[in-house]
Amino acid sequence: MSEHIEYGQLMHSAMRGLIRKVLTDVAQNGLPGEHHFFITFDTTDPDAALADWLRERYPEEMTVVIQHWFENLEVDEDGFSITLNFGNSPEPLYIPLDAIRTFVDPSVEFGLRFETQDEDDEDEEELEELSEDNTEEAPKADAEVVSLDQFRK
Repeated sequence: MSEHIEYGQLMHSAMRGLIRKVLTDVAQNGLPGEHHFFITFDTTDPDAALADWLRERYPEEMTVVIQHWFENLEVDEDGFSITLNFGNSPEPLYIPLDAIRTFVDPSVEFGLRFETQDEDDEDEEELEELSEDNTEEAPKADAEVVSLDQFRK
């Protein structure tokens, strides 16, 4: 057992599970109402599959739109495959869930943003430094009990 709970990893896993569920429902039933998705993903992910010309055009990340025209949406445990239209040229893609950076459904103002591991590490280091600074500098105050009896009716 680790020395602390990995809340960030647990939250990311839960959010990716939500995306998996939403995409599975869309694969089975289509997009309901005005729903549509903007999905930004890391094109450098070793499990991402896209045409060479797309990878050259988007060497770090790419945003795809799932709205009017898409085919062959299939979701598995680790990601999803889909065929999208790029300038009247259908292109198959495979996007791993772990490669997703943002998932947005503007029709209902819903969005998820995933921090990269480097950003998480920097945030954690900042928190540790702040915690250490506060421990060293801030004197421990004695607790004060405040009676609320005077405000009771």
